[in-house]
Amino acid sequence: MEETRAVPGRNCPLDYRYTPRDLSRPADFAAETLYVVGGLYGNPQALEAVLRLVEQEPAARVVFNGDFHWFDVRPGIFQAINETVLAFDALRGNVETELARREANAGCGCAYPEWVPDRVVERSNAIMARLRETAWGTPPLLLERLAKLPRYLVAEVAGERVAIVHGDASALAGWNFSVESLDGLASTEALARCFSEANVRVFACSHTCLPVLREVVLPASLGYVVNNGAAGMPNFAATRFGVVTRIGATPAAQQSLYGLRVGDLHVEALPLAYDHGCWQREFLTDWPPGSPAFDGYFERMRQGPPYPVARARLRRLPAAGTSSPGRAS
Repeated sequence: MEETRAVPGRNCPLDYRYTPRDLSRPADFAAETLYVVGGLYGNPQALEAVLRLVEQEPAARVVFNGDFHWFDVRPGIFQAINETVLAFDALRGNVETELARREANAGCGCAYPEWVPDRVVERSNAIMARLRETAWGTPPLLLERLAKLPRYLVAEVAGERVAIVHGDASALAGWNFSVESLDGLASTEALARCFSEANVRVFACSHTCLPVLREVVLPASLGYVVNNGAAGMPNFAATRFGVVTRIGATPAAQQSLYGLRVGDLHVEALPLAYDHGCWQREFLTDWPPGSPAFDGYFERMRQGPPYPVARARLRRLPAAGTSSPGRAS
């Protein structure tokens, strides 16, 4: 991950970092179906939609892979989201990590790269400052639970190893799995090493707010990065649904936005339809015009980001190799 200026919101704390080899360990669990839910961002309606989704597959394993808090500055909603999410497997994202710290030296903990404007960094730091007021008004045990959440998990699904991270292969808030970083690669040599050192077929992540599915040529096989963007916000232009990642031995019953099949493994991006009108009204109550969250996110909530579904769909990254790609859907 590129080093950025050592300022709150841009710097990457040392305890965010790990190595791909840290992921090369026995799987934490095995499952026939895995849902990865990143970027809930404190949206209670989206959380209700996740619960409805998994009710249809009660044997599925669900991992909330960080940033399940963000806009939920009302104490009751904050605590309800915390209790519901922590009944499942969960990772701590940069939001949860920074909420659990007494000091606020890292700001929002987003580790924004240089291409992100300073005004975005400043708004995120301001949102975090207000959310910290809510978090630190809750029982101390709640924040202790956040602090103890892992930075990553490894799952085995349909015989394939899946690394579940918040950021990327090397840092909790890393940006190497963003669409900007992946599509800007001239060579995937370093990325391929991450797969080999972690001994995984799939990296499932979020953090960078835009979904993407990319294929990487490895020495003897293919690897995949699947970023679900955000479960709690629109991800594509002119849409009003979140996105979750489903990885399973069988395909999803509902129509996916895009995906692939490699061997017995199905990797799919599923739309998460939630009560957008209710969520927007609640958001405006807590974050009215002129607030940092309104300025930073309301247009995205209203009409989605300027990002087409076509750009997120499966594409092989440029690399030498002759392996056949997985079948895109």
